[in-house]
Amino acid sequence: MILTMDVGNTNIKTAVFDGESLAAYWRVSTSRTSTSDELGILLQNLFTHKGLRMSGIDGVIFSSVVPPVNFTIEHMVSLYLGLEPVHVSASMDLGITIHYDNPYELGTDRIANAVAAYFIYGGPCVTIDFGTATTFGVISEDGEFLGGAISPGIKLAAEALVSGAAKLPRVELVRPTSVIGTNTVANIQSGLVFGFVGQINYIIRKIQDELGRKARVVATGGMATLIASESKAIDTLDGLLTLKGLRLLYERNK
Repeated sequence: MILTMDVGNTNIKTAVFDGESLAAYWRVSTSRTSTSDELGILLQNLFTHKGLRMSGIDGVIFSSVVPPVNFTIEHMVSLYLGLEPVHVSASMDLGITIHYDNPYELGTDRIANAVAAYFIYGGPCVTIDFGTATTFGVISEDGEFLGGAISPGIKLAAEALVSGAAKLPRVELVRPTSVIGTNTVANIQSGLVFGFVGQINYIIRKIQDELGRKARVVATGGMATLIASESKAIDTLDGLLTLKGLRLLYERNK
């Protein structure tokens, strides 16, 4: 079995794959202060809860956009699994070509998303990851990562709005019943949710104009379901896209 870990700014998404089959999936908060022992004990408890044995793990691969956590992950894997984890890098055998001014600047989660989208859904395709930031990745028919776009995530935008405007309250991020809100909470929900839908639709349209053809749009990330339910530009919703990409990368580089 293969353990995959996607270390994001807000959460660490973790999955165990038995071949191509998903054996377990967890999402835990990213902590920059947790020790390798704390993470190891947490992982042990998660395995026990699912009726899995850590001794059954043959390999570990992880992507990370939080460098301070990387050593902790590596040390935890060494201590509790007796393995050396594979850290995703642009220098790996990716199966796709990175056309980026500096490939090593590209987030490893975006690399995993691109690999999964291309090999599972085919190209050309566009990935959208709704995390702390909303990231877009464009992959050609020939498996070339052409670039993309990055914008603030919807939760980050909501927090910025509240912290920057003293009288505006925090709101639940749900679809409002109407674009025309009749109270402050509904106004904020409308601006955030429908505003993000408009942003997604416009960026996707501009990407496809530049490609000169229709591309399959695959969405993932914590807020993907909310936006995908309103956006006709999104073709496929795959909450495990990054972790599937990590599994594919491990198989190519084990």
